[in-house]
Amino acid sequence: MTQSGDKKTRQFSSKVVDGMERAPSRAMLHAVGFTNEDFNKPQIGIASTWSMVTPCNMHINNLADEAAKGVDSSNGKAVIFNTITISDGISMGTEGMKYSLVSREVIADSIETVVGCQGFDGIVAIGGCDKNMPGCMIAISRLNRPSIFVYGGTILPGCHKNQKLDVVSVFEAVGARANNKIDDSELAAIEEKAIPGAGSCGGMYTANTMASAIEALGMSLPNSSAQAAVSEDKRLDCERAGAAVLELIKNDIKPSDIMTKEAFENAITIIIALGGSTNAVLHILAMAFAANIDITLDDFTRIGKNVPMLADLKPSGRYQMAELIEIGGIQPLMKTLLDKGLLHGNCLTVTGKTLAENLSDVKPYPEDQDMIRPLEKPIKKDSHLVILYGNLASKGAVAKITGKEGLCFTGTAKVFDAEEQALQSILNGEIVKGDVIVIRYEGPKGGPGMREMLSPTSAVMGKGLGQDVALITDGRFSGGTHGFVVGHITPEAYTGGALAIVENGDKITIDAENKELKLHLNDEEINRRLAQWQQPAPRYNRGVLAKFAKLTSSASEGAVTDKLD
Repeated sequence: MTQSGDKKTRQFSSKVVDGMERAPSRAMLHAVGFTNEDFNKPQIGIASTWSMVTPCNMHINNLADEAAKGVDSSNGKAVIFNTITISDGISMGTEGMKYSLVSREVIADSIETVVGCQGFDGIVAIGGCDKNMPGCMIAISRLNRPSIFVYGGTILPGCHKNQKLDVVSVFEAVGARANNKIDDSELAAIEEKAIPGAGSCGGMYTANTMASAIEALGMSLPNSSAQAAVSEDKRLDCERAGAAVLELIKNDIKPSDIMTKEAFENAITIIIALGGSTNAVLHILAMAFAANIDITLDDFTRIGKNVPMLADLKPSGRYQMAELIEIGGIQPLMKTLLDKGLLHGNCLTVTGKTLAENLSDVKPYPEDQDMIRPLEKPIKKDSHLVILYGNLASKGAVAKITGKEGLCFTGTAKVFDAEEQALQSILNGEIVKGDVIVIRYEGPKGGPGMREMLSPTSAVMGKGLGQDVALITDGRFSGGTHGFVVGHITPEAYTGGALAIVENGDKITIDAENKELKLHLNDEEINRRLAQWQQPAPRYNRGVLAKFAKLTSSASEGAVTDKLD
């Protein structure tokens, strides 16, 4: 059998199915539903992150079907396949959370493996929970075949006593219960009502941050980041993405044509304007590395000097993503930033048009909204993501400073070698005003896996200490974290960073204005302590966590596992 389809649009699948010698391959594909005509069509892999382990992804099988319809109706052949997801929200505060960042790499590796092996000509990747987005994008960059990312969409708010709820409401309720501000029945009511259905966590947490960043990057269709998970808009988004990837193939537009340095700068700009998650720093670094684009921590500082924080969104603000959707999503914000010269309008996008062309007809937000501030009246005049250096972070650290916490904090160290120890101390009332909670050996190698510290930071807020204590760590923070926090401290404690030799009672200063993280010890004392320090034994010697610990780069390099040179 000889195929007659255009090999220019079947650059990869033709090598798998064309010609007499590929008859065995075609025979197997007949069994999964291919017709003879399908072998002449571009094959599109639909990477679905569907899973019933989390509400973020429980609906994505339906979205994958809609994307497949879009492909098939545009003379392509869709092939749906699955990859994994884990739930940050469920595993938070447990040993299992160490697998969270690891899952980003597993997702990337698995998509690359399937697409590379099967010879798909294009990709539609659909992600829900936090690590899905960067995992999909890393794979898309590595493969560099015409591709579109589709966000699975945000959850709708829960409600209790006329107050809107989300998952962070529950974490903070735990702290409030520990402080006897609420009783068991109140905690149970919040628990039961916070998560009403499918979709990713509702504030400007990591999932919504990364979805917005990827849209600004040009790798999602306009408005993909700002649609409810269960909605007609999201269904159509998936169907349109399936059709659009065929146009990308026809016009030979690849991710490397879209994900340029300027496009990454656009993504960083949107992250800052929205008050997005600190995880975005880690993931943007990893995505840029996969795309062979030179983005560093210092790019966040450079861009952040000129970009204000404008969005009054949770966790530090009042509103949820579902409410931002009601006033137009992020497109009007992008149009405002473009008009002020803060976005690069010439960047190509998956529509085949430039960012400026996509935004040309976008209408402004309603005049009576107060969710997205005017540029002249920002929440913070520059970035809330502050890159700190100093003798505690010679290779950098990431602080989330919205200004509501203040810009400088000096306090006394209380040191913990694991998250669980710190959480128990907070709940037991052992943390007091003026403390700097130090959680170490939670970095990429030391954890391993760089757990998020949502449980301790939420406990701090629930205890009413948000203005009175700070928390620093070589681990990460959930996008739901707020308060005076510094994470991603590099070098991490496990590799001999100065964090390893901090002792109870040491004075520490976090200075967001001068961008410094300082341990108040002289170099002689620091070197004396380091000379006596011994690296702890690895916590895992086999399996995926051990593999990650051995291969991962530092947090300041995105914690990627394929930086082998």
